[in-house]
Amino acid sequence: MIVINLDVMMVKRKIGLMDLASEVGITSANLSILKNNKAKAVRLETLDKICSILDCQPGDILEYRDDDSSD
Repeated sequence: MIVINLDVMMVKRKIGLMDLASEVGITSANLSILKNNKAKAVRLETLDKICSILDCQPGDILEYRDDDSSD
């Protein structure tokens, strides 16, 4: 399973949802879906913009976790 850690990176970079959505060029509702790990897909163009704005790598935002692992 792919886990999206966008909220963690946003806190580290001290940027709010509305500001990031505005800079990326997507709605705050769509960014919220991504941030809350509810997205089924993410466009590479969107990921590219997020990484550029947050000055991070895709691996800082996306994480793979084995479905069989117990949390």
